Amino acid sequence: MTATTRRRPPAVAGTFYPDDAASLAAQLDELVPPGVTGPAPKALIVPHAGYVYSGPVAGHGYATLRAARDRIERVVLLGPAHRVPVRGLATTSADEWVTPLGAVTIDDAARQAVLAVPNVEIDDRAHADEHSLEVHLPFLQHTLRRFSALPLVVGRADPETVAAVLDTVWGGPETLIVVSTDLSHYLDHATASARDRRTAEAIVAGRPDMIRLDDACGAHPVRGLLLAARRHGLRTRLLDLRNSGDTAGPSDRVVGYGAFSLSEATP
Repeated sequence: MTATTRRRPPAVAGTFYPDDAASLAAQLDELVPPGVTGPAPKALIVPHAGYVYSGPVAGHGYATLRAARDRIERVVLLGPAHRVPVRGLATTSADEWVTPLGAVTIDDAARQAVLAVPNVEIDDRAHADEHSLEVHLPFLQHTLRRFSALPLVVGRADPETVAAVLDTVWGGPETLIVVSTDLSHYLDHATASARDRRTAEAIVAGRPDMIRLDDACGAHPVRGLLLAARRHGLRTRLLDLRNSGDTAGPSDRVVGYGAFSLSEATP
């Protein structure tokens, strides 16, 4: 790090996940199950709540990356804007993002490439307090050996815009795409389970037109990823589908969580 390095400090360490490196590493050991085999996906869709709630579901997604821990060098990370309105997509001006596990380098070449796409801009306000991207960095640091990141907060962007951004940085097996989203919010357990099942079926079927804005807080990046996945011939698989009533919360007002992997279709 130089004197001019711009760093984004963690905003939700100590609330969404532990702010102590040893405690965080121990929790990640518990959340990411061992023994998952098979080819690593090109993309993941994973939830972004506090680890006690959505961590077990996200962990099933990240476990699929073990076989590619030495191969993946860049992670394109997209999530919804919860704090600051964003018209299209917003990236960061920082050189590094910091978590209790260390600093992650921001991929400047990828950043410059997406800034050439219409409706993409730098907006550090959108990233300053946003949790939807930050909570995934410790999972990635725990699972991968070394990587750079391109964080993108997605506002009310249409699927074509999101897909165009993804096409720009699609790359090869060295590039992983992670879309961050929770599913239904604050329904009772039974209602949420049924609704999330329908949303999961739409995601697996590659039907962005069947995903409503109130089905998933990250509906915009999910829709764009599904469009790009169709163009690139990816197949989606459901890994885990639960809600906060199944993990650590009451059952009367739950938040839904799903983990999905998107991989090249095998003959």
